Amino acid sequence: MTNVKPNRTVRRGRLFPEIQWSEEKKAQWRAEREAFYQRCKPIFDRLKPELIDTHYNWYMAVEPDSGEYFIDKDDMQVANIAHEKYPKAKLQVFRINETGVCGTI
Repeated sequence: MTNVKPNRTVRRGRLFPEIQWSEEKKAQWRAEREAFYQRCKPIFDRLKPELIDTHYNWYMAVEPDSGEYFIDKDDMQVANIAHEKYPKAKLQVFRINETGVCGTI
């Protein structure tokens, strides 16, 4: 005996249709994100040469206001460590390798 699958209606669309961002708001969000990245990147670039030999492919969370950074093998663990000290701060996580990112596109 074969099982018959019921016909299912595929729903396409937004989960929260009442939340709609304008193109200006999207552009502002992207610009803020890029500005934050540009504040964190010099800290990572300064520390990368000395850490790449001993902590290759580990993760580094950077808090740009204090200049403090946290290192761990696990990306979630490094975020947890950083959020313990700075609970409301925004963090940037880098991977300690040649590019600072995980994988390739």
